Amino acid sequence: MALKRVALLTAGGFAPCLSTAVGMLIERYTELEPEVDIIAYEHGYHGLLTGKYLQIDDDARANAARLQLYGGSPIGNSRVKLTNTADLVKRGLIKEGEDALKVAADQLVKDGVDVLHTIGGDDTNTTAADLAAYLEEHNYHLTVVGLPKTIDNDVVPIRQSLGAYTAAENTSIFAQHIISESRVSPRMLIVHEVMGRNCGWLTAYSAKLYREWLDQQTFVPSVGLDRKHWDINGIYVPEMHMDIESEGKRLKKIMDENDTVNIFLSEGAGVMDIVAEMEAQNQVVNRDAFGHVRLDEINPGQYFAKRFAQAVDAEKVLVQKSGYFARSAPSNQADLQLIKGMVDLGVQCAIAGESGVIGHDEENGNRLSCIDFQRIKGGKPFDVNLPWFRQMLQEIGQA
Repeated sequence: MALKRVALLTAGGFAPCLSTAVGMLIERYTELEPEVDIIAYEHGYHGLLTGKYLQIDDDARANAARLQLYGGSPIGNSRVKLTNTADLVKRGLIKEGEDALKVAADQLVKDGVDVLHTIGGDDTNTTAADLAAYLEEHNYHLTVVGLPKTIDNDVVPIRQSLGAYTAAENTSIFAQHIISESRVSPRMLIVHEVMGRNCGWLTAYSAKLYREWLDQQTFVPSVGLDRKHWDINGIYVPEMHMDIESEGKRLKKIMDENDTVNIFLSEGAGVMDIVAEMEAQNQVVNRDAFGHVRLDEINPGQYFAKRFAQAVDAEKVLVQKSGYFARSAPSNQADLQLIKGMVDLGVQCAIAGESGVIGHDEENGNRLSCIDFQRIKGGKPFDVNLPWFRQMLQEIGQA
């Protein structure tokens, strides 16, 4: 049966791929199925539950390529979990006694949607999996095709998530500016806090890009422009145990010699220790609709900055978070190429009526394919034994 209406939605946190993916989907459908009507639910599943959507008109189709120039999502995001009934009722998105999956399914039927494209991370796509399963069980004939978005690059079994390459590049750029502060004071400690709740890929890969940038610079040590003031001295990710006492001693020697210490810290590194400490003191640890600890409220960067500052006898401490800078950027060339390939296959699968998440399947020879929703999950750890990462740790004296 020919498609009549396609719906798009973006959900979860921002990543440098959402605007591009929306634009490329519009372009591809206009190219292959110009008669298909396209709508976009505003603010992801929030808009789906409330029935609020944007109509993609001729002007939007003609200018879809311009979306590649922007970060964020033009159609809006939100964090909504369709199976968290209590949260949805509290937010007024469903009524007491309603099933959100049924509300969403009924809205899709009411809107005459044949295909739903979800662009988001593991939470978005596991929610899409719940919706797809409900639709199948209740004989709703609708195709759901997801695109994997996350700057953490932590979706199983997908090799590379959309937006992660750009986020790493911009995290490195952020560091190039912030670490110039290393000479603003004697005994300067800089903590660069990088997004990454459970996965250290972004912290590690951005540190790699930053040090590659350092390799291309010309320094003038005799005037104080010395690489030792700019280099990274510690890289901490959730997948590695952090021995604060021993690291403090190591970094103290660096501070005594270099007059500065620069750290790349994944926001998820050591968080469970912080949470355990807070709960032992009967402090409330707030969580979002998906059960994730609200990291901005426990402030890992400040916590570790305080501990390390004491250990290295820092005179001045600077904690800077690159997350919103990195995740809000427009797609770089690597991501543009990745998005284009996934969008092309995603539209092809949608036209064929095949549901799933598009990605390079690590469990199937890294083949670009439409992966069954049931195989999608978050929390893929960063492999700390990758040769380039181990070498980097050795070069900075941390291994």
